[in-house]
Amino acid sequence: MASAIFTHPNFSHSHTTPSLNACTRNPQTHFLFQRTTPKKSISQSSFSSILKTSFEPQPRTRIHCSQIPDSFPASGYRPEYIPNRISDPNYVRIFDTTLRDGEQSPGASLTSKEKLDIARQLAKLGVDIIEAGFPAASKDDFEAVKQIAKEVGNAVDKDGYVPVICGLSRCNEKDIRKAWEAVKYAKKPRIHTFIATSPIHMEYKLRKSKDEVIKIARSMVKFARSLGCEDVEFSPEDAGRSEREFLYQILGEVIKAGATTLNIPDTVGYTYPEGFGELIADIKSNTPGIENVIISTHCQNDLGLATANTLEGARAGARQVEVTINGIGERAGNASLEEVVMTLKCRGDDVFKGLRTGINTKHIYLTSKMVEEYTGLHVQPHKAIVGANAFAHESGIHQDGMLKHKGTYEIISPEDIGFERADEAGIVLGKLSGRHALRRRLEELGYDLQDEQLESIFWQFKAVAEQKKRITDADLRALVSDEVFQPEVVWKLLDLQVTCGTLGLSTATVKLINADGEEHVACSVGTGPVDSAYKAVDLIVEEPVTLLEYSMNAVTEGIDAIATTRVLIRAEKSRTSTNVLTGETVQRTFSGIGAGMDIVVSSVKAYIGAINKMSGFKERSPIPSTIAEERTPVSA
Repeated sequence: MASAIFTHPNFSHSHTTPSLNACTRNPQTHFLFQRTTPKKSISQSSFSSILKTSFEPQPRTRIHCSQIPDSFPASGYRPEYIPNRISDPNYVRIFDTTLRDGEQSPGASLTSKEKLDIARQLAKLGVDIIEAGFPAASKDDFEAVKQIAKEVGNAVDKDGYVPVICGLSRCNEKDIRKAWEAVKYAKKPRIHTFIATSPIHMEYKLRKSKDEVIKIARSMVKFARSLGCEDVEFSPEDAGRSEREFLYQILGEVIKAGATTLNIPDTVGYTYPEGFGELIADIKSNTPGIENVIISTHCQNDLGLATANTLEGARAGARQVEVTINGIGERAGNASLEEVVMTLKCRGDDVFKGLRTGINTKHIYLTSKMVEEYTGLHVQPHKAIVGANAFAHESGIHQDGMLKHKGTYEIISPEDIGFERADEAGIVLGKLSGRHALRRRLEELGYDLQDEQLESIFWQFKAVAEQKKRITDADLRALVSDEVFQPEVVWKLLDLQVTCGTLGLSTATVKLINADGEEHVACSVGTGPVDSAYKAVDLIVEEPVTLLEYSMNAVTEGIDAIATTRVLIRAEKSRTSTNVLTGETVQRTFSGIGAGMDIVVSSVKAYIGAINKMSGFKERSPIPSTIAEERTPVSA
């Protein structure tokens, strides 16, 4: 795969938008062309071996690390949901916090529509609990959690599964009431509240004594239960650096107050696997009433140990793990859902004493791509499970082994996570292919599209197919991203024309259509085709923004590759929300994506997508701060 990435350190759009024709000579703009699968020669003997093996009939081999017993459904076994108890001692609940902690990643900002789309996909994935957000952060966040509770929280499948919808709150009545107002519409609502318990947090952040912290925690759990919420999760923030005896005490008090799940956060990623496992074991052995609740883990990845710590926590007795798709989250991120789930599937029987989850792993890859596209956060090629190189084999020795038996170098089948390397039916898509063939291939890739979405993608597919002999799966994913992973339309690109080169100023003429169907045309000059096009868009939209990041990737090799562009913008006017980490008002950033064989068109689509996302964001509602907890860093 070839990729071109453009970055700029300052990205104030009105002056420094990178032009594609000036990248190599602007000292402030860096151009990187990277071939992630470089062409290398292999020895004649290796080639002969591969060639000989290729023509021998090879059985299709599927590698499963750990088979779920035949008595369980293919999508995963799931016991009946009871807030404070699990009937199967080996079942581990998956608590996904992509929409809350994941969105705290710098540069990740999701609209209500995007959050709803991801929540629907998480339900297909089969997560037990969706932490849909922090309702007190903004009107947009509140409405998103409420909408998810109403729609995803009531979509019961044929097996009776419906995810728990959870809202985060700080330990104060306003946050808790706001969270309940958002999640109460779900069939299974949960409130998750927290307060810091480590000496450094209590002294310098809260400025409260141990007794005061216990009193707040106990009273706020009681308050959450008094609202009618029967499922209340409590987190002692920075538990990894808290005094053990104090943890036992405060956890015992919130159990008596009505907590059903106790989450143990390693808030700053300070612990190591053996130590975190001991922490969970000690809490299980020394906390009064612990047999009446579920123990949970929430591990940050500051030292790269989040997945390992999470797994050790589960081994020690935790039966809920808090994770995110692609491991995104504050600072270095969180424990990765796909890594934790596939480790339990792969080694659950022999290493983890039969631990299992209810995740339908065939939806992992599509969920990963959706989160990547919506947040604009790239998955590094070497990322475990879902990275571009996770199932790529370039070494001649490895290729020879793979051709003889896939189990030589793969412990997981790509099909197990929904990643298909080839079309088993032998369908090759091209310019003569019809809608039926396109729909079938998209379904094989994991996309369940509505008729109008398919129709739009079909005509984009035909346009690309006219210029390419064969359409690859990577091309199809780019086209789907361009159509499906887009915010609600406020502005849409109709036409674009640019003139650029060494003989004169770059100029661009842009025609946009707004949500009311009105067409707008503007022309501008700039330092390059992208800069001039973006300035023309600005003239139409009339809302100044700062371009923070710009990147472009070619999804396949060759001069006819589809280009995927991502941008990150920030409005110069107020677009704010409350940061769950600090309790402070922060400016929101918005990402956009675009795809096309013309890199300027792709760039403009991405820019308009970010503007649409920004236009649809609802401002934060004022939340008075009444206690120190509301103004201080929190990362449950």
